[in-house]
This record gives sequence, structure tokens and C-alpha cells, in this order.
Amino acid sequence: MPGEEKEHVYDAASLPDLLPIYYKRLFPYGPYFKWLNYGGGEFSFTLKDDVYIRYQSFSDQQELEKEIQKRCPYKIDIGAVFTHRPKDHKTVKPAAFQAQEKELVFDIDMTDYDDVRFCCSGADICPKCWPLMQIAIKIVNRALREDFGFKHLFWVYSGRRGIHCWVCDETARKLSQTGRSAIAEYLSIVKGGENQSKKVALESPIHPSIRKAIEIIEQRFVSYAADKQDFLGDEEKQKKGHGSMYRGRYPLSNSLKHEKNNNFSLTLLRFKDMWERKDVFNRFDSSNKRWQALCKKSEETLESQKYLKEEVMLQYVYPRLDVNVSKGVNHLLKSPFCVHPKTGRVCVPIDPDNIDSFDPFKVPTISAIIEELNTTESKDEDGKKIKDYKKTSLAGSMVVFEKFLTSLENSWKGKKLEESDKKMEF
Repeated sequence: MPGEEKEHVYDAASLPDLLPIYYKRLFPYGPYFKWLNYGGGEFSFTLKDDVYIRYQSFSDQQELEKEIQKRCPYKIDIGAVFTHRPKDHKTVKPAAFQAQEKELVFDIDMTDYDDVRFCCSGADICPKCWPLMQIAIKIVNRALREDFGFKHLFWVYSGRRGIHCWVCDETARKLSQTGRSAIAEYLSIVKGGENQSKKVALESPIHPSIRKAIEIIEQRFVSYAADKQDFLGDEEKQKKGHGSMYRGRYPLSNSLKHEKNNNFSLTLLRFKDMWERKDVFNRFDSSNKRWQALCKKSEETLESQKYLKEEVMLQYVYPRLDVNVSKGVNHLLKSPFCVHPKTGRVCVPIDPDNIDSFDPFKVPTISAIIEELNTTESKDEDGKKIKDYKKTSLAGSMVVFEKFLTSLENSWKGKKLEESDKKMEF
């Protein structure tokens, strides 16, 4: 129960003293290097006071371990595998130094949902808006596996307000920028900048992938939008969520003529039209009841706008990807197992099959796990030495990581056997 556990307070000023211990005793070098054993990839380090070092590369685990412990980076980013070792990039002509492959990556940040969440903004998150990340993982994970056939997806909490996905299949790593862009665009439904209110427009028939996303959303929309966000609760929330519905003072019928097919106000003006004509808003006293009533009325009265309900749900909760992160083969992304300097939380793996049990507010901080080292046994019941990270709150996250690694390694072995069989054919 909340309150029964002793809450550990992280002090950002202590980070320079904690990082050397973390990188010496807790960073999982073995599994980490095994994951990135494609060979020759770029690492970049951000040191204290924002000193930035690019084009690092390491020939073995010991070299990586030594350099990380020497530098104690505040942040580690992972980049592409190049035609030459990244640390030798100054010895070759720029035209010859080209990115060859990298995991297909996705970055989903809570700040991109600020127009549809009412509890927080900017870098802040809370239990009321975290369901957006749960929905995002479920939708993107399903699409990547079922629509594209990818098998090796590695989900990671960013340490503060977002999530990352690393698609590690060989076919994904070797994708061109065009291929990466096509997948990112396929997964992007919510489109338009701050000045565009209507950001989802569905065509008939609805694409099967979007239909499956809607099925996932329908299971969680009322809980998130109505119960947690109270998105139809008062006029201020309606103004924020419904864009320009309140911009003009001209009659509603004129509003529709001027705004038709132009922005989100068309969709929600139709809802407001029903509120005024049917008195839905005044007759119901909660967002939940208002939403159910509006959905019922829309089915009865808006035959020409039969996807209105779906468009509203998608605009509120469908994943909002940073497409530019996914498109570039040479784009860097923050490494798993970094420590976020502001929160102190470790960027830990997430099990997409158990997303509801993942609580970002219980992700261990660097100070907490270092403190745990001093209160646990160094050997198991059989007298074998226990890895330090397995003696702390990181243990559960390492189980998720090792499960992912086992599956990935098995695919490598399967490929080697397949190549061996081909060589034996005659």
C-alpha cells in the first residue's frame, strides 16, 4: 500500500558521487555488450556540464567498461554501425564514412500529448496521464509484430516522461531511411501542428491496423479520458481539448460552414450542436455519462460523420511518435540503463506483455539501488557470488532484459545454422 514503503528521495547534487559506484558495480556490462554485439556501433557520451563526445567505439566489453568507468557519463547515446570504426572517422574521407545499419527505433514523449492531458504538462507525468504510454506500447507493439512481422522488440522507460522502442531484427537494422520513414508514417495517425485542431481524419473503410488500434483504445478510453482526465468536465477542459470550438462568436451553423473539414472543431462542434439541441451536457453530471450519451446520439443523428467517435478517441490517445527519430539511420537514441540526471531513475526495460504492472514512479533511483547494495547478501544459498545488480531493485528489470536477449541470441544461432546448411548443399 502507498505510504507503507519508505520513500527514497533522490538528490541530483549527489549524482557525481553516485555515478562512479553505479558504473563500477551495477551497470550490466555483460548483457549490454552481448545485445550490441552486431559490432562497431557508435556510442556518444554526455559528461558533466554538457561536455559532449561523439564517435566512440569499442572492440570488446573490457574496452567499453574501462571507458565508461573512466568518463562516468551523465548520458550515453547509441548510434549506427558505420563503414569504418566510429573512433577512426577522422582518418577517412567524409564521403567514405557512412552509416550502414542501426536498430529501427521509436521515441514517444509525454510532452507531445499536452493538448489532450489536463493533469500535467511539459516534463511532468502522473498516474492520471501515464496510461497514454501504456496504450502507446500496446498499439505500436502489436502493429510492429503483426503487421510487419518483427520479433525482437526492446521497450525501455526513458527515466522521466517517455518510452523508447528498439526493433532489433536484422531486417529492421538494415532498413534504408526510406523504409524507416514508411514504417513511421504508417504508424502515424495524429498529424498537424499546434494551429491545427483536427488531427485525425479517417477514411472508409477504416484500415485494419487502425481498427485494431481502436479496439485497444476502446478498452481503456473511458478509464483514461473520462475517469482520470475528466475531459468533458468543465468549459476550460472543453476549450483545451476542443480547439477552436469557442473561437468564434457567430452562430453554430455558420461555424460549421466556415470550419468544415478544416480542423478538429468540426468534429466537436457537431458534439456541441447535440449538447445544445438535446441538452446532453446539462442532463449528465460526469464526463463518463456525457461521453456515453454523445456516442449514442452521434450514432443516431450523424450518419455522415460515422467515424466521429473513433476520430475523437484516436486524437486523444493514439501514439504520437517523433517520426524524425525513427527515420534517420544515423539518429542517436539514449541508451538503456542510463541514469536520468533530473529524476535519478534508471532507464529500465519494460515488458510489453505486462505493461499494466509497470509503474514509472517505482522505477529505482541510482541512490536507492546503491543504498540497497549495503543491505543485501553478496552470495546466494549455494555460496555463489551474486551479480551486484541482481541484489537490488534492478533485478526485475534484468529478468526482462535477459528474456529479450535469449530470444535475440536464438535468432542469431538459427541464422548461423541456416547459413551452415546452405554451404553444405551441393
